[in-house]
Amino acid sequence: MSAIAPSATPRRTAPNTVALGLSRVRYEVRSYFRQGDTVFFTFLFPLLMLTIFSVAFSKTTFGQNTDGTGGVSSATFYLPAMLSAGILLSGLQNMSIDIATEKSDGTLKRLGGSPLPVLSYFIGKIGQVFLTGLLQALVLILVAHFVFQVTLPTDPARWVTFTWVFVLGVTTCAILGIALSGLPRSGKSATSVIIPITLVLQFISGVYLSFTGLPVWLQNIAAIFPLKWLAQAMRSVFLPESFQSIEQNGSWDLGGVLVVMLLWLVIGVVAARFAFRWIRKNA
Repeated sequence: MSAIAPSATPRRTAPNTVALGLSRVRYEVRSYFRQGDTVFFTFLFPLLMLTIFSVAFSKTTFGQNTDGTGGVSSATFYLPAMLSAGILLSGLQNMSIDIATEKSDGTLKRLGGSPLPVLSYFIGKIGQVFLTGLLQALVLILVAHFVFQVTLPTDPARWVTFTWVFVLGVTTCAILGIALSGLPRSGKSATSVIIPITLVLQFISGVYLSFTGLPVWLQNIAAIFPLKWLAQAMRSVFLPESFQSIEQNGSWDLGGVLVVMLLWLVIGVVAARFAFRWIRKNA
């Protein structure tokens, strides 16, 4: 009587799934920093723009009172905007282009035929976005402080706000990036499809231009999307309280930030469920 062969399919327990996901994080981070164009356009680009704005408007004081008092430097004014842009680029833009490329070049099909659970794949992707986004934010803050003499907040409550806004922002943008990855028809077209979307969002959401300086109808359109709220929350961390009076609703409205970001997180999860396909080898 021949012995019954044991099943070749490994049992996928929750600890195994998480462990595989964490190993994918290391792999994804290494792969990220090996791609020069990706590092420039998602990791270093906000730092480059902060440097350009800080130097170009070095003699300009933003938010100055009529009597010449108050106001902040250009570096202080643009730091929250570049932190918000960095989250968008690291999460939504990089994630959507990366997955679209992997779908096009057969990587997803190869992974689909491996024992890797789809949840582990996403843990790796989102973990990479979180780590690189955190490192990017740290570099931006340190350069702003030590190179451009930006005074950082001393109130612990502001850093608590920064923490939850950053975590929620990265998670939401990463999930939306997964959903948006289904939009390009191929990996070659991914950059030409995704980058214009993120670029337009940055211009209408108060990243490169003063938000309240935009037409009201354009402000209302931007308020539909999460970047406007993300930038507003970052301004609440790094700008003086007097600046909230020039926000769209005259306040930082952190409650509104939380509601809108959570709403887009839910929308992203639902959209990603329909947009992403774990391609099996026999498909």
